[in-house]
Amino acid sequence: MFVKRLRSLLVASLALMLGGCHLVLLNPAGDVARQQRDLMIASVILMLLIIVPVLIAIGVIAWRYRASNTAAEYDPEWDHSTQLELVVWAAPLLIIIALGAMTWIGTHQLDPYRPLSRVDDGKALALDARPLEVEVVSLDWKWLFFYPQYGIATVNQLAAPVDAPISFKLTSTTMMNSFFVPSLAGQVYTMPGMQTVLHAVINKPGDFDGFSSNYSGHGFTDMRFRFLGMSTADFSKWVAKVRASGTTLDRAAFDKLKLPSRAEPVHYFAHYSADLYQQILNRCVDPGQVCMSRMMAMDAQRGRGAPGGSDTHAMPASPAVQAPVTDAATH
Repeated sequence: MFVKRLRSLLVASLALMLGGCHLVLLNPAGDVARQQRDLMIASVILMLLIIVPVLIAIGVIAWRYRASNTAAEYDPEWDHSTQLELVVWAAPLLIIIALGAMTWIGTHQLDPYRPLSRVDDGKALALDARPLEVEVVSLDWKWLFFYPQYGIATVNQLAAPVDAPISFKLTSTTMMNSFFVPSLAGQVYTMPGMQTVLHAVINKPGDFDGFSSNYSGHGFTDMRFRFLGMSTADFSKWVAKVRASGTTLDRAAFDKLKLPSRAEPVHYFAHYSADLYQQILNRCVDPGQVCMSRMMAMDAQRGRGAPGGSDTHAMPASPAVQAPVTDAATH
C-alpha cells in the first residue's frame, strides 16, 4: 500500500512539474535549431544503446545471483571469458566511433560561422539569396538590434521574414552575454571588443522568446526580448512601422540607452549613425577614443601608424545618416 501511494505521489509530482513546460528545444521553428535537436536526440539514443543494457544486466545479475537462489551456478575459480570481453569492449567502442563521427560531422555542419546551405529540410538556399543582416549589441540589461540594410534599429525586439537566411554579427558594450533564441538556433556569446557570428533561419511565423543565457549582473533575469517570425509582407509592414516611429539613435540617445536598466520596453529608431555598430565593436563611440582596430594596426606596424586617416572616431551629435535601403526579405 505504501509503495503504491509513493508511486502515485511521484507520478503526480512529475506531472505538475512538467505540466507548464513548453519543450521548445524539442519542437523549434527554425531549421538550424531542428538540426541541433536531431543531433542531440541521435546522440542520446546512441548512448542509451549501451546504458540501457547495462542497467538491465545489473538487475538481472543481482536477481539471478542473490543469496537465496541456490540454483544459480557458483564458480569461484572463474576469471575470464573471451566472449564476454568482446561484448564489453567491442560494443562501447563501436558506439563511441559512431557517436564521434556523427557529432564531428554535425557540429561542423552547424558551425554558427558557416553560412547556410539550405533554409529548410529538402529546400536548398537559392544561389542569389541575400541574407538579412542584423547587428546585435548586448547592453546592461537589454538588447540593441541594427538593420544596416534598412537603416533602422530596435531595442528588445527582433524580427525576420520566414524562410529567409539571417546573418547575425554580435558584440557587447561592457560584459559578456549570450544571445539565445531557442526556436531559432543555439546560443552565441557576445563580448566587448570582439565580434561573433551566427547564421540562422526561421521557418514558421510566430512570437518567440529570446534572452541572455549567461549571467551578467543583477539585471540578468530581465534581459529578454521578443523574436518575431513574419511573412515577407508583414516584415515589410514592421519595417515601415519602425521607420514611422520618427526617433533617431544619435549620440545623446545612445549615451542614455547604454546606461544599466531593467525590463527595458521596446524602442524603435527610424535612423541611426551608419558606423555606430563598428564604433561600439571597436570601443570608440565617445570623442577622443582610439578605435581598437586602429590601435591594432598601429601595433602591427610597431607604433609607426599608417599614413593618413584619423586615430579616433567620435559619434556625431547631429542627426544620423540613414543607411542605404534594400529589400532583403524579397531575395
